[in-house]
Amino acid sequence: MSAAAKGADRDAELHTLTGAYALNALGDRERTRFERHLAVCPACAQEVRELGATAVRLGLAATEIPPSALKSQVMARISTVRQEPPKVAAAGAGRIPPPVHRARPSGRRRLAGFVLAACIAGLAALGGMAVVQQRAADEARAEAREAAELAQRRTEALADVLTAADVRTRSTALGEGAAGTVAFSRERDRAVFLASGLPRPDGGRVYQLWFADGGSMRPAGLLASAGSAEALLMEGAIGGATGVGITVEPPGGSRAPTSEPLGLLSFPSG
Repeated sequence: MSAAAKGADRDAELHTLTGAYALNALGDRERTRFERHLAVCPACAQEVRELGATAVRLGLAATEIPPSALKSQVMARISTVRQEPPKVAAAGAGRIPPPVHRARPSGRRRLAGFVLAACIAGLAALGGMAVVQQRAADEARAEAREAAELAQRRTEALADVLTAADVRTRSTALGEGAAGTVAFSRERDRAVFLASGLPRPDGGRVYQLWFADGGSMRPAGLLASAGSAEALLMEGAIGGATGVGITVEPPGGSRAPTSEPLGLLSFPSG
């Protein structure tokens, strides 16, 4: 393999280190290499921020405050725990070894025992946190994969309508410089609404799309517009709908329009 190919492989591997970096699990050399990569890779930087935030949330959720009396109980028990006596060989066959007199542990020995117990407790806590952090990283990666797969399916569905052989469009002004366009395909039996320039509604309200269907309005999805361009695959099949409308509705949308439409677009009969 050429040096250039090896370098490309190493660069590709850096994209897989976001979880380990977020959990502070990289060695010094890997951390240095990844931080150089992080400075020029916005995607990895965003993933590190999300993984780190998720790990913190899960860590806090699993945190338990120890009882206030725990320290005094541990200190009291350490001073009474007896150590195992040394094993001494008998002086001769059949002879019983002399009894071992166990002295009370000295202050230094008690302190060493307490330090050992504290170290064991600390290691147990770190092990538990490592499990929590690994679980957080796995969940964050799973959520990222699901989001990416959902976005991919939406993109494919939009493209399926917009590239249909029989696709047709209708446009209208929506006021204050905003505009709306509906692209529809009878062959696919689906429609896409494209909006631009729509300001964010006040009071948490939303823009809602409707199919004009048999003299009534059928809900067809919500827009999250805030001035930028947006394309939405309308919910449900076109069926016998004769057009599309857009209204401003309370948070979460409505079953039937509660305001005058900002715009109406009719489907041609032919």
